[in-house]
Amino acid sequence: MQWTLVVPLKPLAQAKSRLADTADDGLRPGLALAFAQDTVAAALACPSVRDVAVVTDDARAGRELAVLGAAIIPDEPGGGLNAALAHGAGIIRSTRPGSPVAALNADLPALRPPELTRVLDAAAEFPRAFLPDAAAIGTTLLAAAPGRELLPVFGTDSRARHRASGAVELGLADVDSVRQDVDTGDDLRNALALGVGPHTAAAAARLLIPGQ
Repeated sequence: MQWTLVVPLKPLAQAKSRLADTADDGLRPGLALAFAQDTVAAALACPSVRDVAVVTDDARAGRELAVLGAAIIPDEPGGGLNAALAHGAGIIRSTRPGSPVAALNADLPALRPPELTRVLDAAAEFPRAFLPDAAAIGTTLLAAAPGRELLPVFGTDSRARHRASGAVELGLADVDSVRQDVDTGDDLRNALALGVGPHTAAAAARLLIPGQ
């Protein structure tokens, strides 16, 4: 089974505000873009991934991610993360109704294709499934089989919310790169310890990160 991944990305100027203790206003947009570039590049290198659609209204991000091979879908609803994901999934299903679709966070800079393959293969066993993040509070991936709605409920406590929605929680070991999203300085240090992609490595080199 080959998946279409929907990756939501808010305008770069508004992204990663919780990294303010690690990156100033001038660096955060570039860092957010680097996370997305490494996420998309790794996803497209995954044999289980047919294509990647990024939902964004950020012109710079759209240009850079299209160069990597991502399709760019304008965030027409403008209603936040879950509306963007539902919109992106709807666009994909309108042309390929039999396609399995998964939402993937845009801030997985350490993402490794073999680990993503394991997660998607496990998700294919269920109508809807999700992977909790490294903090065991949020969600980094939500998958829907052909003929099933994605029904995203990302946001605060999304692990509990996705479980309550009927999605199966994937309890996989050794898929740390798919679970390690980056919202805080500690998250970034953890991702760097796992080994990030080249765009994030270059962007992080401009930061002074304690412990690195």
